[in-house]
Amino acid sequence: MGDMVVVRKEGLYCVPGGFYIDPWRPVERAVITHAHGDHARYGHGKYLTAASGVHVLRSRLGDINVDGLEYGQTVVHNGVTISLHPAGHVLGSAQVRMEHQGEVWVASGDYKIEPDKTCAPFEPVRCHTFITESTFGLPIYRWEPEQSIFDDINRWWKKNAEEGRCSVIFGYSFGKAQRILSGLDPSIGPIVCHGAVEPLNRVYREGGIMLPPTLMVSDVDKAALKQSIVVAPPSASGSPWMKRFGDYSDAFASGWMQLRGARRRRGVDRGFVLSDHADWPGLMSAIAATGAQRIIVTHGSIPVMVKWLCQQGLDAAGFDTEYGDDDDDVGIAPQPAAEGEQAVEQQESKDA
Repeated sequence: MGDMVVVRKEGLYCVPGGFYIDPWRPVERAVITHAHGDHARYGHGKYLTAASGVHVLRSRLGDINVDGLEYGQTVVHNGVTISLHPAGHVLGSAQVRMEHQGEVWVASGDYKIEPDKTCAPFEPVRCHTFITESTFGLPIYRWEPEQSIFDDINRWWKKNAEEGRCSVIFGYSFGKAQRILSGLDPSIGPIVCHGAVEPLNRVYREGGIMLPPTLMVSDVDKAALKQSIVVAPPSASGSPWMKRFGDYSDAFASGWMQLRGARRRRGVDRGFVLSDHADWPGLMSAIAATGAQRIIVTHGSIPVMVKWLCQQGLDAAGFDTEYGDDDDDVGIAPQPAAEGEQAVEQQESKDA
């Protein structure tokens, strides 16, 4: 029996099932792990996604033919039993479990291990073959607990408010922005959201996710803006829209902020290391929890992770995909191959 999932020009293809997973070109049947633009694209005939992600998908793609599947519920298509399981990435994100003739494959999409208040927590799924992302697949990436990052953000905002300066924090409009909002202390001042963020806030609230009250910039007078925090997509940086905030302090929330020079390249006052992807320990723990002996690595640090996993005795290889990085909304993500190799060697020395 050949591989259950292969790469075609349209995307990842389940051979016996006759469907695609997060395809990047139009296909008849697509199973979508989550609604970020590099995984969910317009033009497919039929969509299947997690029930909690249906409204998000429609808000981003418009009027599409989409069915929602509750986490853990199964459907059978062409003899393949399909179920979706929480990925902990963003609202509605899912891993795709496929079972056929006793063989189980799981495609992770994007995922993170640390739970947060804006989506269902990651659920390890036992399988024979695990297709994993590797966005932050280098040992140098190790996240601090979420609450400590939120505490830093609130301290920064409070200090700025006391000095009469508006605080502006940039983060991806779907997922990252809502996670930032979930950790803000509304007693400090008004919370303002960019026009690209607010529609997604509504979808989250309709999905039962608790977020603090938010305002549009037109709803806040000039004096109150000096005590405000503004949540905006990275594309707003340097735009005419920013001029209304006067003397503001800005920050960028991304896992890339852990890498030297990333904040400098962004030209912001502060960098907060907050990612909706698993860090290196998270990737390793997720892989181990699946019990899979075969690992296929996609988008990110593929060569480094494949090498490391093979050294751990696993059958590892990579898939060449067209997935990008939702953390890299403005192209700041570096490709530190040499640094990554050095980091793996350092980790191997520590583990020896």
